[in-house]
Amino acid sequence: MITRNSDLSVLDTEEASRGIALLLAGGDGTRLNDLTREITGSPIPKQYCRLYNETSLLEATLARTRLYTLKEKIHIIINRDHIELATDQIQVLRKRNIFIQPANRDTGPGIVFSLLQLKRMHPDAIVAVFPTDHYIDNDRAFIAHTRRATQLVARMPEKIAILGIAPHRPETGYGYLLPDSPVRKCEKTYHVKAFIEKPSLSRAYEIMTLGGLLNTFVMVFKLSSMLEILEQLVPGSFHAMTALSRSPHKAVEIYQKIDSWNFSTQVLTRIPQHIIMLEIDDVCWSDWGTRESIESTYRALNKVPFWQLPLYQPIPIPNHSAGSIELPDP
Repeated sequence: MITRNSDLSVLDTEEASRGIALLLAGGDGTRLNDLTREITGSPIPKQYCRLYNETSLLEATLARTRLYTLKEKIHIIINRDHIELATDQIQVLRKRNIFIQPANRDTGPGIVFSLLQLKRMHPDAIVAVFPTDHYIDNDRAFIAHTRRATQLVARMPEKIAILGIAPHRPETGYGYLLPDSPVRKCEKTYHVKAFIEKPSLSRAYEIMTLGGLLNTFVMVFKLSSMLEILEQLVPGSFHAMTALSRSPHKAVEIYQKIDSWNFSTQVLTRIPQHIIMLEIDDVCWSDWGTRESIESTYRALNKVPFWQLPLYQPIPIPNHSAGSIELPDP
């Protein structure tokens, strides 16, 4: 049963203006190709597909993020081959706030690429990272937790604050945060003993019994602190991306030499001492990475997925010319 905390609310406009948000929309979402083809007639990446209430996951995330900060402080990373799909859905954003990578190289290179762009624009920022493939039922409560994470990082700039959700059953396809000691004077906030990515079923059950939380991948951190960590842990990718940020006209050439790597696996699992986790227990959250997870959410809401209705016909996502969207200037 989902509970609500009436004391949670977003902060005022003055405080909101201080936040920097980064939306991650660079995934290809190939596991959902069959479903997105069923819905739109084309196998498009899931974040651009209008999966619920005639809204795409990207559009829902963008609306949610506008509760966190001003739209001028919202940034997004997309892939070059997604530009036509994305343009209609991100037209409210400034052109300079749209980071375009030549190709998907998993979450690692995409995040490094984006953070180096942000360094030029907001070098002293605290950054909140938002994936764009999640279902969340209570935007205001979720953003209030993100704000709390931001306040914690302002106090502890060496820490990475991650929002965590208690699992309903053992899951093997997610990362887990294993709690250590509580953070003083912070309710339901803990230092982290270990970050375990995609454990076995028996290990996932053990983690649950120890109070482990699912990683939502909503992270808040001091930009300068994260860049120091990345330079230490993934120096090859970091320096390649640094070269790219200096010479964006060489982006395609540089990306061809970059291997794909996962941010959780290569970074978060190696730095539990830098992580604090905030337990979120008043929000229904689901990572919509599979048809099963999406349809399970619909069942929990007592709704029939619209694509299963007898008379449903695929509705194409409009494509628009996007020649005006370019890589940021060096």
